[in-house]
Amino acid sequence: MIVKILPCRPTGVVRAPASKSFAHRLLIAAALAKTTSTLTVTDTSADIDATARCLRALGVAVTQSGDQWTVEPPETWNRHVTLDCGESGSTLRFLLPVAAAMDVDAVFTGQGKLPERPNEPLLAAMQAHGVFVGDGFPIHIRGQLLPGAYTLRGDISSQFATGLLFALSALNQPSTLTLIPPVSSKAYLDMTVDVLRQFGAEITQAESTYTIRPAVLHGGDFAAEGDWSNGAAMLACGFAVRGLRADSLQGDRAFLQILQDAGAKVLQENDTIRLELSDLHFPAIDADPIPDLVPVLAALAATAKGETQIKNAARLRLKESDRLASTEALLLSLGADIRQTDDGLLIRGKPALSGGTANSANDHRIVMAAAVAAQKSLSPVVIEDAQAIDKSFPTFFHLYNAHGGTAYVL
Repeated sequence: MIVKILPCRPTGVVRAPASKSFAHRLLIAAALAKTTSTLTVTDTSADIDATARCLRALGVAVTQSGDQWTVEPPETWNRHVTLDCGESGSTLRFLLPVAAAMDVDAVFTGQGKLPERPNEPLLAAMQAHGVFVGDGFPIHIRGQLLPGAYTLRGDISSQFATGLLFALSALNQPSTLTLIPPVSSKAYLDMTVDVLRQFGAEITQAESTYTIRPAVLHGGDFAAEGDWSNGAAMLACGFAVRGLRADSLQGDRAFLQILQDAGAKVLQENDTIRLELSDLHFPAIDADPIPDLVPVLAALAATAKGETQIKNAARLRLKESDRLASTEALLLSLGADIRQTDDGLLIRGKPALSGGTANSANDHRIVMAAAVAAQKSLSPVVIEDAQAIDKSFPTFFHLYNAHGGTAYVL
C-alpha cells in the first residue's frame, strides 16, 4: 500500500489506542490464571491478534466482542502445536518459555524480520533448565521448563526477561531471575511484574534479582490503558490525545518530558493532552529507555533548532527493521540532514523538509514517523509499504483523515 500524506496538520481530539504492551501481558496472564478473565482492549492490531491466535492454538479460549475480550484458561494445554507469531517479537519471546512451562511440544513460526531477530540468550537459558531447542527457525521446543536460578544479560531485550517471569510464575516451585546490569527498558519489566501481581503472582525484587514463588493466578476484570508509544506519534502530528495516563508504567510516557525539555508547551485538560511544538531545540536524547520513540523524535528533530544527538540506540538495529538505518533513509528522502552514528543518530535541524517519497522498510514506527515529518514538509510525503502500520495501529490513517489531516491511498 502506498499512502500520500499532505502537509495538513490534524487538529481533532482522539483517544489513544490500547497499549499493545499491556494487551499482550493481560492476555498471557489471563491464560495462566485458574479462572476466566474479561479484558477491555479498545483497539486491536496484528501483534495483539498474533498473541491471541497462539493462545487459542495452545488451548486457551480467547473470544472477542468489540472492545471486550474473554479469556478462559484450559484445563489441559494442547501438547503438540504450531504457533504462528506473525511479525510479533513480543508474542514469540513471551510464549517460548510459557509453552515450555506447560510442557508443550511447540514449533514457533513467523514472517517478516521475525526469523532474523536474535533469541539465543533466552533459548540458552531454557536449554539450561530442561528444554530441548532445535536449530534455526522455525524454533522447535519440547520438554518441561524447570524451576531454578536463571541469569540473563539485562542490556539485550526486556522481552526475554518478561517471558521468563510469566513462565516461572506458572511453576510449582520457586525460582530466581537475575539480570546482569545494566538493565535496559526496565519500565517494561515493571509493567510485567505489575500485571502479574494484579493476577495474584508472588514476585519480589532485590536490586536486579526477581524471586518468583508459586502462587495461584486468578482471573478478573482488567483493562489495557492507552498506548504512549502510538500516542506520542499522534501528539507529534498535532492531535489532542485523551486516555494517556500520566502515572503509567510505560517508559514512553517520557515523551512529554523530552518535548518539554526541548521547549514544547504541554496543554492538558482532564485526560486530554495537546502539544505546541514551535521553536524546539532538543538536548541529547538517551534512547536506551525509550527505543520505540526514536523514529518520531528524529522526525521532530529534523526541523528543530541546532543539532540533536540520539544515543544508546544500537538495539534499534534488531527491530522490525534496522531502525537507525530506516529512520535515516526516511528522513534523507524527505530532505533532512541526518546521519547514523555507531549507536544512534545525529540530526541537524532545518526550517522545513522538502517532502518526497520514502519506504517504510515494513516498519510501523517508520510509517508514523513519515506522518510526523509531513507536518513540516513543503510538499507531500509518499510512503511506500504503508500497510506496515497494521502491526500496531491499523486505524491510524482513518483517525488522521477524520480529524483534519489528509492522507490517501494511491
